[in-house]
Parts: sequence; C-alpha cells; structure tokens
Amino acid sequence: MPPEPISDRYELLEELDHGGMGDVWRGYDTVLDRPVAVKLLRQASLVAAPHLAEEFAKRFKREARITARIQHPGVPQVYDAVLDASLERLSLVMELVDGVSLGRYVNPARPLPIGWAAAVAAQVATVLSHAHQVPVIHRDLKPSNILVARDGTVKVLDFGIAAILRTDVTKLTATGTPIGTYQYMAPEQVRGGTITPQTDLYALGCVLHELLSGRLLFTAGDEFGLMYQHVSEDPLPLRQLRPEVPQALEELVLCLLGKAPEERPADTQEVYERLLPFLPLPGDETAVGGEQGPSGVPDPTALYRKPYAPRAREQAPAADRPAPVLPQPVPAQLRADLRAARDQADLLIMEERFAQAVDVLGEVIEPAARALGPENRAVLALRRQRAAVRLLGGDYRAARPEFDTLADAYARIAGPTSEQARACRAQAARCRAELGMVTDALAQLTEVLDVVRAVDSDASEEAVELRHNIGMLLLAQGRTAEAREVLEPLYQDVVLVSGPEDELAVEIAEALAVIELGFDDPEPGA
Repeated sequence: MPPEPISDRYELLEELDHGGMGDVWRGYDTVLDRPVAVKLLRQASLVAAPHLAEEFAKRFKREARITARIQHPGVPQVYDAVLDASLERLSLVMELVDGVSLGRYVNPARPLPIGWAAAVAAQVATVLSHAHQVPVIHRDLKPSNILVARDGTVKVLDFGIAAILRTDVTKLTATGTPIGTYQYMAPEQVRGGTITPQTDLYALGCVLHELLSGRLLFTAGDEFGLMYQHVSEDPLPLRQLRPEVPQALEELVLCLLGKAPEERPADTQEVYERLLPFLPLPGDETAVGGEQGPSGVPDPTALYRKPYAPRAREQAPAADRPAPVLPQPVPAQLRADLRAARDQADLLIMEERFAQAVDVLGEVIEPAARALGPENRAVLALRRQRAAVRLLGGDYRAARPEFDTLADAYARIAGPTSEQARACRAQAARCRAELGMVTDALAQLTEVLDVVRAVDSDASEEAVELRHNIGMLLLAQGRTAEAREVLEPLYQDVVLVSGPEDELAVEIAEALAVIELGFDDPEPGA
C-alpha cells in the first residue's frame, strides 16, 4: 500500500526506483494538479545524534534551496522540500522525467558510438556549467543519476542530495566513509578532502570512459581496492581497449581522470569545447562517423541540430581603488535607513532567506556609499554583512570579489594585519576553494595564517580554523604528507583545549585515519 500523502498534498502512486540514498516515487500534486517525482530519503538512523538535528534541518533546507537555483533543461526542477517534525521523513518533490537511465547505454559487447558518448558528456558538462555557477557540486555523478529523455535531452538527477547527507551529520555510511559511489569517486573524496567542481569532472571522466569502453574504469573486488585504484593507479588508456577512439578524445578522458583536481580541465566549458569536434553539426542526419546507435533508447545526439550552449564564463569586474573620502556625519534619515535595513536583514537571515537579505542590504549600500564614501566604516560593515550573507547562501562567486575588495579596503584604513583585513582575506580564500581554485586558496590561507601567528597564538580560534582549512585542502590535492604535518599537531591542540569528543577533533581524527589507510602509498607487494 502506498505511503500516506506528504504534507496532505503529494500523493505517492508508484515506486519508480530503489537506490542507496532513497526511493523515487511517481507522485501527484493535488494542489497544482500535476504529476511529480518524489524522492524519499533513507529513514534509518539519518541523524547521528539528537543535538545535530537542528543542523541537519538547516542543511536540508539550505541545500534544497541552492539546488532549486539551477536553471537548466538538464536539471529536473525542485518544486518543494519537505522535512517532517521527527526528521524521519525527508522528501524532495521534483519535476517528473520520462526517460531512460544511462546505465542502459553501457554494453560491454557493443560500446556506445563515439558521437553518442560525446553527446552525453557534452550535455552533462553543460548542466554542470550551470550548477557550478551557483555553485552546486553534484558529488555523486554516475550513470544511474543520468537520464536521457525521449527527445534526447540528458537530465542529471540528485543535485544536492549528497551535500544534504554529508557524513559529519548523518550515518548513511556506517564505516564513516564519504558520500559517493566508489566506482566514480574522485581521489579527494576518497581521502575525505575538500570537494571542488573538479570533483564532478573526475566522475564525468569515469562515466565517459565507461560509455566508450563498455566497462567500468576500475574493477577491484572490494571498496578498499576501488578507493586505492582511484587514488594511486593510472587508468587504462581508451585506445588500448578501443583503437578507433580518437587520440584527442582519449587525451580528454585522461585529463578528466587526473589524480589532483588541478590536473583536470579548468572548468566544464573547457570540457565542452574539447568535445565539440565529436558532436554532429546542425543538419547532420547521423552521428559523427556514421555509427548506428543502440535501438530502443533515445538518441542523445539529436539535440545537436541546435545544441544547448554552456553558460558563459563570468568575468569578475576589476576592483577600482576608491579615492579617499574624509569622514563625515551620517544624516539622521540615512542613519535610520541603515538601522532598519540591518534589522530587516537580520530577521531574514534568521529565517535563512539569504537572497532577500542580500537585496535589502544592497538597497542601502549604494546610497550610503554616495553620501559617506565607499570606505566609510559603516558602509564597509554593511558590505561585509552582505558578503557574509552571500557566503551563507552558497553564492561564493559573488562573495569572493566582495571579500577581496573589502580586505584591501580594511588594509588601507585599519592596517594589513587588522582583524577585519585578515577575516576578509580568509573568507575570500574559502570562496576560492569552493570554486575549485585550490592552489590560490591554499596560498591565501597560508598568508593569513602567517599573519595570525605573528599577532596571536597558534592555538587561537582563528588560527585553528585556518590550519584546519589548509589541512583539508592539502588532503584534497593528494599532498597527504603535508596534510599530516598540519593535522596531527592541530588535533593535539584541539584535544588539549576542547577534548577528544569535540566535533572538530573527531573530524580531524577521521581525516588522519584516512591518511593512515595509505591510499597514496605504493601498493603492497608491487
């Protein structure tokens, strides 16, 4: 018998899929009179401890909202997110897609035509370009999360699910291993390091390799073996498995499968551009090379009669250094407007309505800057609040240049070692890390940490947070020896101050345990 309706609105009619993270049902929205898909997330032991329930609820709402901001035909739209009071029933209500799982396209006896595989990968890259712009990182890209609709449109499913179910809050993985699927898990996921957009590119490389070869990239018999292979073994070049694969396409796949995030393509736009030679041109009747695709499934090359273009790259505007402005009194009306905007923004932030809070602050920042000067302390405080709200809402692309500009302004008016300048530089670095600019983020965080050590204790709250950020970024890059050098003394400091049960201490201990597994070491007996 189908479960009870959700929120007295969404009826569950038929189970469509049963997966590791949850079940998908064909549903019906009784309010808007339309079919929907309902993802019911796993109900067993979802929350690790009662005191984490509030954090879980906030994350669920935040990730659902961020995912809903991805506007692209290749992403099923999120209509609603429902979390019941007991936290035992978690549901995402989404657009219902009539399509075929990409898993049905994989056939060891007959690898997919090159044009078909390239068309799937190009459409996925286009979807990811829009997601990474938000930015949203998928974290669990694999054939079962990719559908090809009847018109050939590739749909990428389950954005945000892996982020909602991160293991520091949930027990979905009993061994404490990271969320993801081992056959498609990037080395930095295996290590438990920082996740970036390049993590999705690695998974795309695994998928494209599988489509072209008809077999999984790595085939060790157990989870540990698969994780070791992703971290330490070179993938078999495609042309050794299928000689007719063009060399340029083989090189792209090997680039996507780079062990370090920054060995991979710079972004999804680059991936798309490198796939263009293998896509059909407008007006072509067949795929590139004239190969016949499998029967009974949609043709993913059909859309390239007029392809979807990836989202254009956005260039951050250069920050002009403003001319110094002498301090001046704040007019009474402006003072009242600023106070009202701050109060309204605070209320919106408490309700996690971050986009509205950004708009409210933006309405008063420009008039205040014109009246008082762009580097007036009240104006800088408002801009810093707006940047922080953008960071909270996951809009790292907009927050990063604002934090950079603020750091320069505070360095001029309060000194380069001031708390405000340090904090803004650190936040800008964290935005860079989220956007995949790992090397730049590491350099900036290290510079800030050097300043903090010069003016404060190495065990101060600020220094501890910076050391943790640096250690996890090093781990993501595969620099495990350097990560251990950072994390081991950090663990000792955190335990000394807060005890071994502290959440940060537990997280660092888990990272050190992953390092001790030795995924980066030569295989024993090799």
